[in-house]
Amino acid sequence: MPQTLRLILGDQLNPRHSWFRTVDPSAAYVMMEVLPETGYVTHHVQKAAGFFAAMRHFAAQMQAQGHRFIYFRLDDPENRQSFEDNIRSILKSLKFERFEYQLPDEYRLDRQLSIFADSLGIPIAVQDTEHFLTARDEVREFFKQRKTYVMEAFYRHVRQKYGILMENGEPRGGRWNFDAENRESLPPGAAAPAALEFRHDVSDIVEMLARMQVKTIGRIDPANFPWPLSREEALAALDHFLAHHLPHFGRYQDAMAEQHPFLFHSRLSFAMNTKMLAPLEIMEKTLAYWEDNPDSADLAQVEGFVRQVIGWREYLRGIYWAKMPEYAQLNYFNHQNKLPQFYWTGDTRMNCLKQVITQSLDKAYAHHIQRLMVAGNFALLAGVHPDAVDEWYLGIYIDAIQWVEITNTRGMSQFADGGIAATKPYVSSANYIHKMSDYCVSCPYDFSKRHGENACPFNSLFWDFHETHRPLLENNPRIGMMYRTLDKMGKEEREKIRRQAALYKQQIDKL
Repeated sequence: MPQTLRLILGDQLNPRHSWFRTVDPSAAYVMMEVLPETGYVTHHVQKAAGFFAAMRHFAAQMQAQGHRFIYFRLDDPENRQSFEDNIRSILKSLKFERFEYQLPDEYRLDRQLSIFADSLGIPIAVQDTEHFLTARDEVREFFKQRKTYVMEAFYRHVRQKYGILMENGEPRGGRWNFDAENRESLPPGAAAPAALEFRHDVSDIVEMLARMQVKTIGRIDPANFPWPLSREEALAALDHFLAHHLPHFGRYQDAMAEQHPFLFHSRLSFAMNTKMLAPLEIMEKTLAYWEDNPDSADLAQVEGFVRQVIGWREYLRGIYWAKMPEYAQLNYFNHQNKLPQFYWTGDTRMNCLKQVITQSLDKAYAHHIQRLMVAGNFALLAGVHPDAVDEWYLGIYIDAIQWVEITNTRGMSQFADGGIAATKPYVSSANYIHKMSDYCVSCPYDFSKRHGENACPFNSLFWDFHETHRPLLENNPRIGMMYRTLDKMGKEEREKIRRQAALYKQQIDKL
């Protein structure tokens, strides 16, 4: 009989973890679907179904390799609907002598499991997940002697540490960052390659969610679930991206188009955040592919992808562990407004928001600029409380786990942290959205008007935001130009803008 019980969480689906290198007859593994994990926010139905389906596949795969697994489905009559109660029941009935778990990536679960493990009165061991390139505290230690956190500095540190895109100690191509070349909009008539989608039948899980009265948002075709549910499928998705999307990824990574919701994005985030794929292996496979196919993409495309995977992702995770739990309470601008109702329906005349929100409800996915510069941008300009923004983002996207969600939303998107994750608020008027997308073409609002009939709400709200928060932002060197432009408008023009913004805030659910 095994003596050690090991817990596997739903985002720890790494079959290459050292626990599984050999079959250990002294160990058994437990995985469980529990109601509290379905209800701390309202999740997208594809997210709930995707996690449970991937967990079940992982457990079955590991069992087929000879590892002993105990698995609680959500509707299992023996399921006590909590990690603690299920584990105590197993320890008692099967007389395990030792408990082990991998480090959770959410602060909430980290504290919960730490307190619980200490209460068991048996030997405990905690393992690393063996996924990330950097340690939990690496960002904190790296910036300990510096006044501010800057992603670019940490990105260079990771590049040097692993020798990624490095030659003789210098960045390949003589530059660390090709971001300036990676800001193009999609040319008219251009098309993106078809995304690789899978066809899983998750009808039984969707029916179970309804039977167990789990509240969800969004839409799903349960007979054609498109996301990878195994490491093998995740690797196929990576291969597809390298062959078909990498050649133009960097150049158009900030572009948005109605008919091409995925453009050249990899959509590997669900596989990465559940740990089916590791960032280092993605980098190794990407660089190996590029070396074998040097004409497939230029350096700017490759570096743009590298920066997303080992730059922003590792950096934001480090901020999470450096600043939690206080980070979850930060509200730099003291915003208090509710999230507009159309974030749950997509029912708005503003075409950019209609496209992004409808896409999110349909596909449980939007790429980073859609999230940042449309959905997040409007929420910040509208003065929405960051708690409401966090809740929406954490629920609606299939790849959203708090460590990556909250630093992207409360940090980068909402600037609620006052400049820890980013050096300026990511806000824009309609001009940016018009430049980077085709959304404005079919929108009833006029992207060129600040006020008056059918003036785009982004414009008046943008300038009103800067006026309202002048004491907090005016001395920021990265946005000083905005205040010089605002002051040149004249008192009468500024007053018209403020009145327009006030009207739109009053009518926000009807925009």
